[in-house]
Amino acid sequence: MNLLKRFCIIGAIVTTIIGIISHFVYEWSGNNFLAGLFFSVNESTWEHMKLIFFPMFLYAVIAGKRVEQQYPGIYNSMFLGILTGLAMIPVLFYTYTGILGFRIDWLNIALYVVSVFTAYFVVYKITGKSAGKDSRVLRYMMYAFLVAFMVFTVYPPELGIFAKP
Repeated sequence: MNLLKRFCIIGAIVTTIIGIISHFVYEWSGNNFLAGLFFSVNESTWEHMKLIFFPMFLYAVIAGKRVEQQYPGIYNSMFLGILTGLAMIPVLFYTYTGILGFRIDWLNIALYVVSVFTAYFVVYKITGKSAGKDSRVLRYMMYAFLVAFMVFTVYPPELGIFAKP
């Protein structure tokens, strides 16, 4: 198995496991304010998007260093993968709940796993195509999401994606 494939498979598994555990960290911390900046504080769709963003971002920063020599475009690919996963969570959730009219917890978990593995599939497919290209736009988008997750956790706008179901 080549390095990139192994990187993506391990990343998908690590992200999935850390994301699932992350769902409970805020509660386990006794509702600690700092924990709430990084872990979901309620059942809103926005807070569930943290479950893919932070573990995948952390994996990109830490594990990306191991493969960037061979795959110079890995960070761009990871950032595009993160954006893919972030988009899939609300799209899949609102699509199925709009059709059914109700939520199903096991299906929410399955959609999370599908979103994570799709995000890493995107990383795998586009890494070679973005070799050596530096994208400040993608980097700034990651920073913007990082800040937005923190700010909107404390001051959520009155929009459906931020509402507690």
